[in-house]
Amino acid sequence: MNLDQLVNDLCQMEEKKTVAVAEATNVETLKAVKEGVERDLAAFKLFGNMEQIREAAEEIELDLQQERITLHHATSVENAVEKAVMSVSEERSDVLMKGNVATKIVLKAVLKKNSGLRNGRILSHVALFEIPNRDGLLFLTDAGMNIAPDLEEKVQIIQNSVDVAHRLGYDNPKVAPLAAVEIVNPAMQASIDAAVLSQMQKRGQIQGCTVDGPLAFDNAISLESKQEKNINSDVAGSADILVCPYIEVGNTLYKSFTYFANARVAGIISGAKAPIVLTSRADTAESKIYSLAFALTSS
Repeated sequence: MNLDQLVNDLCQMEEKKTVAVAEATNVETLKAVKEGVERDLAAFKLFGNMEQIREAAEEIELDLQQERITLHHATSVENAVEKAVMSVSEERSDVLMKGNVATKIVLKAVLKKNSGLRNGRILSHVALFEIPNRDGLLFLTDAGMNIAPDLEEKVQIIQNSVDVAHRLGYDNPKVAPLAAVEIVNPAMQASIDAAVLSQMQKRGQIQGCTVDGPLAFDNAISLESKQEKNINSDVAGSADILVCPYIEVGNTLYKSFTYFANARVAGIISGAKAPIVLTSRADTAESKIYSLAFALTSS
C-alpha cells in the first residue's frame, strides 16, 4: 500500500464518510475541502461565519451548493469549534478537521469532559510516511503532541498507533520503541522504558502488536544493521511503527524524512473517539489530502 492507494480506495467507496470542519473560513482550509470533494473522498460540513465561508469559497471558485457540502453558521470561532466537535460526538460526522483556528482551541474543546470525544487515553500524533526506495509505509509516533511521555503515556501512545494501524490492515504491526542503543543502559531512561514496554506486550498489557526494544533507529528499520549486530528480534529490521522517546526525536525524524528523504506524509491526532486532522499553512496540498484520507480510513 502507498498513500495514493489510500486515497484511491476511499474514492471507490460507495458510502462516503463526513468531515466536520471547524472554522472553515479561510482559503487554505477550503482548498483542501475543494480537492476532497473533487476527488470524491468525503462529504463536508463547514462550520463558521456563513458570510466569511462564502467569501473564501468564491475566491477559489468552490461551489457551496453541491450535495457533498453543507454550511452551518457559527457566531464565533469557539462556537464553530464547539458545533463541529458536537457533530462528531453525536456521530453525524466521522472526522474532525481544524480550519482557521488555533490548535489549542480545538484540543481544548475535544478534551472537555462533556465533549463526547474523550475515551480515557491521551491524544497523540501518528504520522504515516511513504519513503522513496522503501517497501511499505512507516508509522512514526509521537512527533507533535507529547513532549516527554512517561511509561504509562508511552503505553497509550503505542496503543493509539496500533489501533490506527489495524484500521489500515495491519493485523499485528511490529512496534519499535527507539533509544540510542539496542541494549538496556541504566543511564538511558529511553532504553529502560523500551525494555519494559516489550515485556508489557509479552504479558498482554499492550495488545494487537509485537513490541521489541530498545532498538536504535538503524536496528529498527534495516535488516542489514540487524544482521551486522546479530540482533535476535522479530521487530528489528522490519518495524512498522517507530515510537519516539521524546518529542525532539519524533520532530527531527519527521522533518528528516520529509526534507532529506523526500518522503510523502500524512498525519492525524489519535486517542479521541474520532481522528482529528490538524492542517497548517506549512502543509502542502498533497499532504493535506493524504492526512484527510488517513483520518477517514482510520475512523
